[in-house]
Amino acid sequence: MAKLLKLCIITRVKTIYTICILAAICTAGGCVEREWTITSEPTGALVYVSDKEVGRTPVTIDFTFYGEYEVVLRKEGYEMLRTSVQISPPPYEWIGADFFSEIAPWTYHDRRETLHVLRKYKPPTDAELQQRAQELREQNEME
Repeated sequence: MAKLLKLCIITRVKTIYTICILAAICTAGGCVEREWTITSEPTGALVYVSDKEVGRTPVTIDFTFYGEYEVVLRKEGYEMLRTSVQISPPPYEWIGADFFSEIAPWTYHDRRETLHVLRKYKPPTDAELQQRAQELREQNEME
């Protein structure tokens, strides 16, 4: 009888110990820190990501979701640059593997960097302005 009681206590202690270990693993899970640094040539361009102003280059922002982002850069004396940036997930964030990266006891650091080259603004020549004006006149007459 004493042997059975001792076995029951040991089994109960092991169960409690296992539950504690599993709870610690689930609550002490790691996470993924995502950072995106946007740079430009020349530096100092005003940056908009998905219609939200985020700062001047070089600028580092946190992002939550992978996917496509619309990026607009503006700097006086340069042409405005409107582009699309695709940020794809790393392998540890693929469906299925992402569960394990979220419960891992360490933190993943996903750092991305994109470089955008701005072109100098070149004002149109008088001939180009006259040509464009003529095109608009003809287009207006057709309407």
